[in-house]
Amino acid sequence: MNRTSVEQNTTPICVSTKELMKMLGCGRVTAERIGIEADARIKIGRRILYNVKKIHKYIDDLEC
Repeated sequence: MNRTSVEQNTTPICVSTKELMKMLGCGRVTAERIGIEADARIKIGRRILYNVKKIHKYIDDLEC
């Protein structure tokens, strides 16, 4: 019998700078600035990650 693979469609908890750039559709400097202003920056060793929930909340709270 073959094993059935179930693919879960989940969003990541944290993303790298490159993934944040793709997610926001902007450059590195702007993505890093948004990550810092959203208080979403997490440093684990030498890696810099950004909390996706905090980024979404920051974007939602912006007044245009």
